[in-house]
Order: sequence, then structure tokens, then C-alpha cells
Amino acid sequence: MTSFIKEVLIDLQNKSYNFSELTFILPSKRAGVFLKKTLSELTQKTFFAPEIFSIEEFIEKLSGISYVTNIELLFEFYDIYLKNTPKDQIELFDDFSKWAQILLQDFNEIDRYLIPPNQIFDYLKAIKEINHWSLEDNQTEYIQNYISFWTRLKTYYVLLNEQLLNKKKGYQGLVYKEAVENLEQYISTHSNNKFVFVGFNALNKSEETIIQEFLQQDIGLIYWDIDRVFIENTIHDAGLFIRKHKTNWAYFKNNNFNWITNNYSSSKDIKLLGVPKNISQIKYIGEILETLEKKEGVINNTAIVLGDEGLLLPLLNSIPNQITNINITMGLPLSSVPLASLFNELFTLHKLKSNNYYYKDLIKILTHPFIRPLFDNSANNTINNIIDYIQTNNVVYLNLEKMKSLVLESHFDLIDLLFKSWDDNPKKAINKCLALILILKNSLNHNKQNNLLSLEYLYRFNEVFNTLQELNNTYKHIFSIKTLHGLYKDLLKNETLDFKGEPLKGLQIMGMLESRVLDFETVIIASVNEGILPAGKSTNSFIPFDVKIENELPTYKEKDAVYSYHFYRLLQRAKNVYVLYNTEPDVLIGGEKSRFINQLEIENIHPVEHSIVVPNPNTIEKKLKSITKTHAIIEKLKAVSNKGLSPSSLTNYIRNPIDFYYQKILNIKQFEEAEETVAANTLGNIIHKTLEDFYKPYINKVLSIEDIKLMLTKVEQTVTYNFKLFFKEGDITKGKNLIIFEISKRYIHNFLQKELESIVKGDTIKILDLEKPITVNINISNLPFPISLTGNIDRIDEYNGIKRIIDYKTGHVKQSDVEIVNWEDLTTDYKKYSKSFQLLCYAYMLNLEKAFNNPIEAGIISFKNLNAGFLKFAHKDKN
Repeated sequence: MTSFIKEVLIDLQNKSYNFSELTFILPSKRAGVFLKKTLSELTQKTFFAPEIFSIEEFIEKLSGISYVTNIELLFEFYDIYLKNTPKDQIELFDDFSKWAQILLQDFNEIDRYLIPPNQIFDYLKAIKEINHWSLEDNQTEYIQNYISFWTRLKTYYVLLNEQLLNKKKGYQGLVYKEAVENLEQYISTHSNNKFVFVGFNALNKSEETIIQEFLQQDIGLIYWDIDRVFIENTIHDAGLFIRKHKTNWAYFKNNNFNWITNNYSSSKDIKLLGVPKNISQIKYIGEILETLEKKEGVINNTAIVLGDEGLLLPLLNSIPNQITNINITMGLPLSSVPLASLFNELFTLHKLKSNNYYYKDLIKILTHPFIRPLFDNSANNTINNIIDYIQTNNVVYLNLEKMKSLVLESHFDLIDLLFKSWDDNPKKAINKCLALILILKNSLNHNKQNNLLSLEYLYRFNEVFNTLQELNNTYKHIFSIKTLHGLYKDLLKNETLDFKGEPLKGLQIMGMLESRVLDFETVIIASVNEGILPAGKSTNSFIPFDVKIENELPTYKEKDAVYSYHFYRLLQRAKNVYVLYNTEPDVLIGGEKSRFINQLEIENIHPVEHSIVVPNPNTIEKKLKSITKTHAIIEKLKAVSNKGLSPSSLTNYIRNPIDFYYQKILNIKQFEEAEETVAANTLGNIIHKTLEDFYKPYINKVLSIEDIKLMLTKVEQTVTYNFKLFFKEGDITKGKNLIIFEISKRYIHNFLQKELESIVKGDTIKILDLEKPITVNINISNLPFPISLTGNIDRIDEYNGIKRIIDYKTGHVKQSDVEIVNWEDLTTDYKKYSKSFQLLCYAYMLNLEKAFNNPIEAGIISFKNLNAGFLKFAHKDKN
């Protein structure tokens, strides 16, 4: 395969041009790197390299002004807006920026296409006057403001242009317009130079004017990269722009239109691959690369083009280890790196001007991988102290003073830096973020070799906050943390962490626009779905569609044609093509395969192999986990057995022995968050403790009607006391917690009412014990050490002379939950029979402690099913 760049250079060489005297203008910087490489391969002589520019660099040079950044442009525009808008109609910067960015994009289009501004703005104003919804002669103030906004657009445009030009700066469209203005002067001073324009397709009016002038003055050459199939087919979008140039440019009326090739019709192996979901596409690309890597030299001429650039990180994780040379032309968005989440959490915490901080926001910051090491060197672990305090006392909101009381004095400065209020002051916020970056840098420098990537992150974020500081100092428009956060996110969208690779060697990974002018023998294109390739009808503009058509401004039709050209140009010289698309429809990002795929199949120029595939999953052989009982584990089992196994730990063992191992042998505790809403186990503890408080004075006594009535008068007081005991500093004055508080009072009241009704009917209830702790030893012949069973029985009483073992449950329990048919089910169906197991354990332990002389009952009282009364355990015959 001979690349397009090589074909151009060979042609220039054959025409005896001296490369050192030429100036090359290309669509992208990337193409310039490949051009230099190809130049070095074509000649053995030493010579000065020619000047090489991307089109944007060349036009900037031609204009004599420099590009302004998007954020800086927004601030310049806000300056103009404040000075030229009635005070009662001025919006805050936050609201202004939402529509201003769209308007600036329209200014950019108007200038790039050299449209007289009056032609657009006067027309827009007229449309809005016709379309406004009020038919009254006397327009309301709201409608007058609406119309006056459209009237002011022209003023904003003119004054913004003037202000930028005074500073020798401009947005892209203004730079292009100035380049056209300076064109005649530039050409007169460079009449002996030769400018070579290579590989262009869609050109705006400014670019067309500039290139045509260079050609007309005979100091320019242009090399198109278009195939006969596309240019001769009058409805093929890939040739849309170049057909127009060929027809409309005066230069081609007297000069030949060269460089129509026949590469697309050459033999190609095209595979169309439907893969479910985006990540599966990336995994399948990994499999394709494994196959290609086995063929010598193929990887060095292979490119992966990502339609969805958000798939870069998964792709990097899917590239086979044996592929060592990789070059990535797109950067990793800074918003994707781990450090971005830290500053997002800080902004979230400080956005509200408050001295009390939500515990989850605090914990997210304290446990962040960049923050934790700043505390972990301390013997008295600061982070654990704070987390333990939050969990133990059920604290949902925590203030700075309380945090300081939990940490060492040496950490006060760091706690202040992270958590002391920013007072809604952007300057203070930026300074604190910069100070934090410096502390993190000093910490990471202790082990610099292992932290090179993290230090690179810090450097880039330092640049972001320095930019914000400079903007804040220059323009004075950032008045709140909310505005600062919005700007921070805007900056982060456009900032990337650039990869450094071998630009001319190995596997190439790029986005669609980076592929311009470049050719590869093997091309893998991912995410070829409608809405991605092409992007579809997404238009952010104040200029209506018909006005764009009238003024020859680009619409979605032209944008689709741009993608069509890039897609087909990639295929022109390629021999092996893999086109992957997502087969799973998605309402938000599209799902159906791209029209490009349908077109490839319908045009019938190449045999196309179309298949639906899935990546081969790594098959993991499932093995039962086994833990070898070492001497240490045996000793731990002895200790646990000696201390006592509760019914719940035994059912836990039946359910999942591994959980039992983690909890009882390794003592691994589950992380418990603070309870914002009263948890079920906390509610259970409160109910149990309240009933214990009520009945404790009556142990070994028969309950009377007066006893129960006395208890009923103390329900509110006792429940409130126990909520404070178990829910600590949690708030029960509002929301769900207030509802649960009221429910718990209702539970207790209803239960006591049932007891009262029973006594009134003549039943006798005698309390024998409450919350009875019980431990018994059992000997198992196969085990060389004794086993203890332990537990707490909620209540033991005598009901009409029959002894009852009672377990309270705040959840809903039915009679069927405590009935059993087959004894074997106790150790197999733990979920259904865990309550029966627990009751039988208590009865068994009591019997071991003191053998029963008379029949006893064991059962549950369910507070959600009180009408069912005492639910007795029963063994039922199969028949």
C-alpha cells in the first residue's frame, strides 16, 4: 500500500520541487508527523525540513492574532454583556454562560463563513418579532425585553469583536475572518514561496477563499484525496464537498482537477461485526489484535479508530500484553482521572455555606486514595477515630470543632484546609485547592518513582486551578462557589492528559478526526452506530435551519457528510477492515447500526462478511472454596466454641460457612454507616429494651390489670429514652425517623393492650425471666473439645400454667414460618426455617440447663402480626 502522503511527495519530487522551499498545510498536526517521516524515507540526502502547519496554525499566522480559549472568551463576552444590557435584565454569570456558549458558537460560524452580520442579526430580530406570541398592540414588559434581547445581539457581536481585536486575540471565526482580510498583504510578501495544501475536504468560506487565492496567484498547489467511486456518484455524501469545490472554484475552470484515485475499488476484506454492548466491542477488539499480532508486521500498520472516545480506557485494558508499542493520539480527559473526584467532593461539600457537614461527604474526602496517606502515618489514626465516632454515636452531621476534638493537634492544619468553610468565596476556594495540591505533591515526592503518574495528575490540576485564579483576578466575574464549580467542570471537559508514545511505530489508536490524511492497511473502527457515526441531528444554535440554508451555513446534513468522507477515506487504501457496532438499542446514545454499514452492504462493491459476535469470556472453573484448618484456626475454633455459639451464628454457618469463617475466625466486621433512618435491628433493640424495662419489676409475679395500665401511661417516656440510648444523636423529630418513632410507640401500646385484654378475659400471665442469658456445654464425640451454646431469650413466662419461651420479632412472621414437617429441613432450608431453628435451640438449651418436667411451648410474637397472637412452634405430620 502506498499512502496518500507518499503519493503526494513522489509527485512533488517528480515535478522537481525543492522540499526545503515548500510550505505544507495539512488538516491536523498529526498528519505533519507522518509527512516528515515519509520525507525522510524518500531521500538519502540531507536537507532542511520544509515548514509544516496545520490549517489552524497557518490561519493564525496569516491573521496576525492568536486564538482565545473558550473560558477566556466567555469572560470577555460577559464584560460586553454587562456594559450593554439594562441593569434590570442582567443575568448572573451562571445563567448567562448557559446560552452565551451557544451564541458564541453562532458568532464563530457567521465569521468562518464570512456572512455579513447584519444579514443574520436583522433577519433573526425580524423573525422573533413575527413569532412572538402576543397579538396585543401594547406589548408587555416581558415581551419587550424578549424582543430587545434579539435586537442587542448585533451590538454584542460588534463590541466583542472590537474588544478582542484590541487585545490581538480572537475566537476561531474571528481569526479566520482576519486572515482573509490580511490575505492580499501576506501573499505580496510571500510571492516566491510555494504552499502545498494536502488532504482537505470540508472547507468553510474563509478556508475556500484563502486556498483559492493561493492557487490563483500560482503560489499554491492542492492535493485532494478522493476516490472516483465517491466523486462520480452524485448522491454519495463522501464526495459532497469535493464535488462542490470542483464545480464552483474558478481555478478549476482553467486547470485540471487532479488526484481522483481508484483505491476504493481495489480488493478488500471487510468484516461487519455486531457486538452486544460497548464494552463487548472493546473486548472483541482485543481478540482481533491477538490474531493480528501473530502475523508479522501487521500491527505496525494497524489503526483503531474509536467512534466513541469515552471507550479509550477500557480499550487500553483490553490490548494483549504482547503488543508493546502503542501510540495514542487522543488524550485521556482529566475528568476521568482519580484526582478529579477529590476536587468534585470538595466542591460538593463547600457549595452550601454551612458549618455542619454531612457525614458521607466527610468520609468520601477522608478515605479518598489521595487524602488517606496524609493521615495514615499517624499512630493515632485520625480517619478511623472520626469514622468510629460517626458510627458509634450515629452522627449524620458533624462540625469542624467536633472533628478537631477527635484528631491529633498535628492534623489541625490539614483538617482546616479540607473542611474549614470556603465562605462562598471563590478566591479562598482556589487558594485552598492550590495549597492542597502542594501538600499532596510533597507527600508523593517521598516515593517519587512509584508516584510518577499521580504527580502528573497533580501538575495538570495545578494548571487548571492556576487558570481559574488568573481568570478570577482578571475579570472579577466569579462571585460564588457554584459558579467556580461550573467553570472548573467546563475546564475539565476540554483538558486532557496526553499520552506519550512512539508516534510512528506500533499500534495507532485515534479518534475519527485524527485519522485525516493517514492511511493504514488494517483498520478497526468501533461504535459505528447512528448517533455516533454519524452524530445525527444535534444542533446547538440560535440560527434557524432555514436561515442557515439561505446563508449557506452548515447544517446536520453537512456534518454527516464530513463523517461520511472520513469513514470512507479510512477504507480507501485499507486491505483489512473491521467495522464494529453495538447491537443493543439505547434510547440515549442510539443503537441501530450506522447508515454507513447499510451503505457498504447495498453498494455491493466489495464482498462483505456480516456477523453477530460475542467476545470469548475467560472461563473460570468454579471450585468450592476450602479453608485448611491450620493449628491457628483450630485454636480459634476452640476459643469460639468455648465462648459460645449462638443460634444465629449456627444458622449463618448453615447458610454460608465462608461468612462464618470471616466473621467468627478472622473477626472481619462489616462496615456500618451511620443510621440516617432507624434500621430494623435498632428498632428491634428499642422494642426489646422497652418491654424489658416495663416487665422487669414483675419477674416471678402474676400480672394484674393495674400493672399493664401503669405501663401504658409510660409508653411515650420509655420509648423516647430507649431511642436516645440506641439511636444516639440521630434525629427523630422529622421525616421517616419520626414515623418509625411513632410506629414503635404504637407497637408497644398495641402489645400491652393485647396483654390487658388477655388478663381481663381471665388468663393468668406470670413473668419468669426476661432477656435471659443462657450458656450450656454439649459434648460431641467426634470433637476433642467441648462446645458451648449461648443465647439471649427475650421472655420466659407461664400462661395459664403452661411455660412459654417467647422470641419477639418486629418484622412480619406467619404461623407457617414456625411449623416444620421434615426435621432435615432445619439444616437445609435455613431461610424458611431459621426461626424454628432458633426456637428449638432455646428450648434445647433450657432443657439442658434444667430438664422440663411438664410440656412447654416455644414461639414468636410478631409486632407486625399481633392479631395472630402467640405463634407456637409445631411439628406437623406429612399427612
